[in-house]
Amino acid sequence: MFATLLTNIHLPNFLKGVLYNGKVKQVCVPGLNCYSCPGATGACPIGSFQAVVGSSKFSFSYYITGILIFFGMMLGRFICGFLCPFGWFQDMLHKIPGKKFRTKKLKFLTYTKYIILVVAVIILPTFMNNKAGLASPYFCKYICPQGILEGGIPLSIANPAIRAALGKLFTWKLMILISIIVLSIMVYRPFCKWICPLGAIYALFNKVSFLHYKVDENTCISCGKCARTCKMDVDITKNTAHMECIRCGECVKVCPTKAISVNWGPEKMKLLEKARELNKNKIIK
Repeated sequence: MFATLLTNIHLPNFLKGVLYNGKVKQVCVPGLNCYSCPGATGACPIGSFQAVVGSSKFSFSYYITGILIFFGMMLGRFICGFLCPFGWFQDMLHKIPGKKFRTKKLKFLTYTKYIILVVAVIILPTFMNNKAGLASPYFCKYICPQGILEGGIPLSIANPAIRAALGKLFTWKLMILISIIVLSIMVYRPFCKWICPLGAIYALFNKVSFLHYKVDENTCISCGKCARTCKMDVDITKNTAHMECIRCGECVKVCPTKAISVNWGPEKMKLLEKARELNKNKIIK
């Protein structure tokens, strides 16, 4: 919740129906947060990336790509778990009482977000340009429910001119949002699991991120409690850097032997240091 408030701190703009356009707006926030949200402090990384890719003036954005790499290297999908406003929104919806469903048998759908990343975020904006050399932000415009939640609905309520201009696209995006809301009540984070291209990007960094999980094999009793608890369908004992792990920490809380720990720093460097220490000890002996 704190991250959501921090990235949407200009609350009076919701009543005015206007956007914050200060210099800070040029900086990308870590999570999926619509640029068109009246309260938005910064820009959405996916929206910014599409704006650059979809323009003939730019062939590559080192700035935006650098930000994504930095966030990914530092935290991996911890951002999905704690710093993404739409992730928090889904968490709140899932707490609504009702029948809940597991998605373990639907793991194949997790690959959908990578398809969306490649097709809607990269390929279409790169090659589907108009005569002016510009392309539509396909994901933001036609798929992303965060845009309609944070931008379309608040602006249309506060601004009569925008409300009068609403059409089929607004209806389409509203249907997507409603579908995600209904699914989120029954299924844990369906958007994060199956659709979000930003989550797909951060997932690629889970294996190398400075923030990582570790399982002590000497302490672990293989009770399976962590795997049963994980709502992202991850068995942390089999893969501590699983691409679907959002670093929520639930497995750490339920582990009866405290075998699971959260660590910071390059894991490979730590392994090299341990290997060097072992070699030193062998030489001394």
